[in-house]
Amino acid sequence: MKQLINDLKKIKLAIFDLDGVIYRGDKLLPSVDKIIQDLKELSIKVVYNSNNSTATRQMYVDRLKKYNINSKISDFYTSASITASEITKIKQNSKIFVIGEIGLREELKAMEHTIVSNEGESDEIDFVIVGLDRAFNYKDIAFAQKSILKGKAQFYATNTDATLPIANGLLPGAGVMVKAIEICTSTKPIKVFGKPDPCGIKSILTDNKVSPKEAVIFGDRLETDILAGNRAEVKTVLVLTGVATYEMVEELKIQVSQAKNVDEDLIPDVIIENLNKIFI
Repeated sequence: MKQLINDLKKIKLAIFDLDGVIYRGDKLLPSVDKIIQDLKELSIKVVYNSNNSTATRQMYVDRLKKYNINSKISDFYTSASITASEITKIKQNSKIFVIGEIGLREELKAMEHTIVSNEGESDEIDFVIVGLDRAFNYKDIAFAQKSILKGKAQFYATNTDATLPIANGLLPGAGVMVKAIEICTSTKPIKVFGKPDPCGIKSILTDNKVSPKEAVIFGDRLETDILAGNRAEVKTVLVLTGVATYEMVEELKIQVSQAKNVDEDLIPDVIIENLNKIFI
């Protein structure tokens, strides 16, 4: 049986980002299905924490199944599911205007919120929630603007990722949509529920009855995965198969050593080229 590297020997829970770590675009990264199975055979619980709000958790289950990775809905903590859970704590049965796709919409509807279209009454909207939306349009911007400025709507976001990794490069991320609403309303989101906010990771620890010292997050972004993991006090592993590079980390270390205004929580505990490197 494979053995974990020394940095991970006490781990009971492995939290994986998806885009850029498990797959890029529609392509599974090399050997990841076998790596996940090897972790499970070591009695390590595997869950997934993604900022991508476009898919439902069942869609993620189905997607990983195609890659020969077995999972269940409760294994996934997406910015959409976290947003729906947290919004429900603020107000139940609310009316929400969503800039986002099926994942966010279905998670909110499952919590018994009403999704209002841009043909509805803006003064009835409780929340404007913005996530990645590949059908983003001017009419949506205008309705969101009116709901926030002239109505009572509060502005929240799933995440502010600037980019979305795909097989052969990058696409614009949810941060583009969020910034558009910020600019036209002169208002920032009251809260961004996805990473780097640590609430999702803390929920994962609570649900799985695991202490921060027994958990690790594998991510490809310093400003989301690594920052959130460090804020939640779990071990952080940067995987160089997505957005961030080794050079980015080295530059951050230099800036920290020079006492520049840089958050040390952006620096990962461990850097690996790919997930194969978690084993000896």
